[in-house]
Amino acid sequence: MTTTNQQGMIAKTQSNKVAKKQPQTIKDYISVMSGEIAKALPSVMTPERFTRIALSAVSNNAKLASCTPQSFLAAMMNAAQLGLEPNTPLGQAYLIPYGGACQFQIGYKGLIDLAYRSGEVKMIDAQVVYENDEFEYELGMDPVLKHKPARTNRGKPIYYYATFKLVNGGQGFQVMSYEDVLDHAKKYSKSYSSGPWKTNFDEMAKKTVLKKLLKYAPLKTEFVKQMNTDESIKTTIEEDMADVPNEFFDAEYQEQPGEDPVTGEIKE
Repeated sequence: MTTTNQQGMIAKTQSNKVAKKQPQTIKDYISVMSGEIAKALPSVMTPERFTRIALSAVSNNAKLASCTPQSFLAAMMNAAQLGLEPNTPLGQAYLIPYGGACQFQIGYKGLIDLAYRSGEVKMIDAQVVYENDEFEYELGMDPVLKHKPARTNRGKPIYYYATFKLVNGGQGFQVMSYEDVLDHAKKYSKSYSSGPWKTNFDEMAKKTVLKKLLKYAPLKTEFVKQMNTDESIKTTIEEDMADVPNEFFDAEYQEQPGEDPVTGEIKE
């Protein structure tokens, strides 16, 4: 009987150890995934810096802590593979909570960074046109784009435009009215009612017109794939994290009763 009890106690102790290792919060999962994140990161960003940025994003937005760990880590991995810093003042990328999942969104500056990194772009830019600016554009066989900003009192935004020049000499531009951008955002953006569309409309508008311009630019497939990750939501980890033990995701993720999902402290 004593042996059986001891074996039972040993088995229970081992089970408790496994249970303690089971991640309970988003922060736990970030720690578990640190090795895979390090493998995916480009040389321009250290694993330590990226982990700090991700943890800071969770701490600054409580709703992110309630996202499924799979979608949050997939969004993090998207940012890691593109070498973009999410949820920082740089505006390169955003991790946005949406319906219990985490959406990855490329920022205006992140899109420009990726375009330059392709090695095919010599110049790329996007601008806001205000109602008191001098602005003229024509399409057709000889397209024209002229913009002279007003010195003062520029008024409200009325147009957004993007331009590019390629290393091989190709060039182009795209113009969208304020109303066109607004309609596009309401129709296609899952996170229009929150996130950067509400905090930085002009930056998101410039990104919208940039994406429309680059969609038809003669750029390499790799850049197009990168751009297509914008506003994506993944509910599975897929091959990016194939080495992660399955048991970490077998159990349904949920907050522990009385536990703060960000700090891990017990709530009163």
